[in-house]
Amino acid sequence: MVINPTYLAQRTRQSVNWSDAKRRVVRSYREWIRAAPEIQTMYSLNIPVAQLRTKMRQEFERHRYVNQIGVVDMLLFQSHAEFQETLNYWKQLPHILKYFRADEDPNARRAKDFMHGFLEGRN
Repeated sequence: MVINPTYLAQRTRQSVNWSDAKRRVVRSYREWIRAAPEIQTMYSLNIPVAQLRTKMRQEFERHRYVNQIGVVDMLLFQSHAEFQETLNYWKQLPHILKYFRADEDPNARRAKDFMHGFLEGRN
């Protein structure tokens, strides 16, 4: 497999107005949804494609009510960076599964600070 670091690379840009930002968000969302079967195959996930798509939608819905265009642009940049890292196989399986940890284990939570995590054995 040849590594091509510019595969899926895009220029960083700012949205001109809200309609442009909305168009870019929908485009990013569609890219993620269409890539779900490929992600499942690449990472040999035992998770159905429908569940992958549901988690992708939840991640987009989490930021639904952002009302600053600069924040939307930053979130789009982060989304595309995650997308590029995922499809270029620059992530490992635990990086993908961290999104599903709360679904599998309802008691899974992050420690509120380092010392509590250390004392719980989550170092």
